[in-house]
Amino acid sequence: MESVGFLLGGFETALTWTNLLYCLVGVTFGMLIGVLPGLGPTAGTALLLPLTFALEPVSAIIMLSGIYYGSMYGGTITSVLINTPGEAASLITCLDGYPLAKQGRAGVALGSAGIGSFIGGIISIIGLVLVGPILAKQALKFGPPEFFAMVSLGLALLLGLMGKSLLKGILGALFGLSLAFVGQDPSSGIIRFAFGEAHLMNGFDFISIAMGLFGLSELFLNAEASMSSNAEALPKVQGLLPHREEWKPMMKSIGRGSLLGFFIGLIPGTNSVIPTILSYSMEKKLAKDPSRFGKGAIEGVAGPETANNSYCGGALVPLFTLGIPSSPAIAVLLGAFIMHGLTPGPMLFQKNPEMVWGIIASMFVGNAILLIMNLPMANFWARLTLVPYRLLFPIILMITIVGTYSLNNSLFDVGAMLVFGIIGYFLKKAEFPLAPIILTYVLGVLLEKTLLQSLTIFEGSFFGFFTRPISGTILTIAIISIVFSIVASMKNRRLVTEDVEM
Repeated sequence: MESVGFLLGGFETALTWTNLLYCLVGVTFGMLIGVLPGLGPTAGTALLLPLTFALEPVSAIIMLSGIYYGSMYGGTITSVLINTPGEAASLITCLDGYPLAKQGRAGVALGSAGIGSFIGGIISIIGLVLVGPILAKQALKFGPPEFFAMVSLGLALLLGLMGKSLLKGILGALFGLSLAFVGQDPSSGIIRFAFGEAHLMNGFDFISIAMGLFGLSELFLNAEASMSSNAEALPKVQGLLPHREEWKPMMKSIGRGSLLGFFIGLIPGTNSVIPTILSYSMEKKLAKDPSRFGKGAIEGVAGPETANNSYCGGALVPLFTLGIPSSPAIAVLLGAFIMHGLTPGPMLFQKNPEMVWGIIASMFVGNAILLIMNLPMANFWARLTLVPYRLLFPIILMITIVGTYSLNNSLFDVGAMLVFGIIGYFLKKAEFPLAPIILTYVLGVLLEKTLLQSLTIFEGSFFGFFTRPISGTILTIAIISIVFSIVASMKNRRLVTEDVEM
């Protein structure tokens, strides 16, 4: 329990008025970054990095860390209120958060997400304090085969997000994978499917696809509805806490999401999208009535949002104890450490114990501040839904365009976003599920890279995956998951056919 004593000493550093101020500034900026479509933890942390040049190292890292995990909270708000994910990890929240808002339960969605985010964040920080160094050593055993198996499991679990038609869902997933293959081949360096366009040498930007398919398409649909109807019912906030009977399943999903997000965060090379996908799929499979998902299930919001924020604490374990960045946002934090003359790793705890434990202690404080921002101030964020749509439409459109352009200062990205917005509009009209498209795009890049690396290791033999205990086990689970999902889909179709005939 030596680490507990160091943590108490860290609170002395974190609770000074200057560090409290920078913690407040960091989490507030993080919330705003998460709320604004087009910006996420990676881009937001990188853009605000210059603000810390003149700060003391501990204050700078406290502020940047607050931006990182604060943006995870903020991304929930736009997902729930306007069906536009503020960042990639909030994508899953749209599936049940927005339907809850349309049912007049936007406050419940935000409240359950805020409670889950707080609990998940605190549990992951406790894990960082108590078992971080031990678990980080286990993460080093993951090589390309294990990463490939992990991504394959994520893709297998996507079968649970295919919607009413398995065929449409699979076609959407294949479309997402095809988008992931645009750009430079990770093995040979050959440019593929760019058609002579220099902007496509590195592939499509995630923001352009996500903001187009989810943000703009929803704007177009709402604009169409507002023109055909004189009165449009906007989501209203009628309370922040779920019903009594919803607390038990919600807390179970929060517990599962906390553990899942933390352990996935320990694995270098992952991102916050993976735990949210796995959490949502797990909650749907464990639910007594899976048909509720996609229509406003509390567990579909609480579980992924908890996993999302729990992932943040887990991702900091390899950084602090081994100096390994486990995600792009953590890589930006690593750059901030180096910029301030610090080297993350085991020696960091020996040479700068006051600083590292002060940063960890500040995360407890920051999560408490974020809980206050999310629950009592939920109505403040929910006022976005009360703005007349004729005013809301140009504001959201401007935010998505500015956010997309600011990431790479590229008008091409803005044009791509508009194209994907039109594609998303027609896909929604045809009742194609959009989640498989964007999620297979995100996972497809890592899938191809790790597959090629693994086949090089195994000299072209795919059976080499099953000679390694971890990758073999995960791939077996993925195969079993696919088989069960297909069987369940066929069984449901047979039941529907029998009901129609009767």
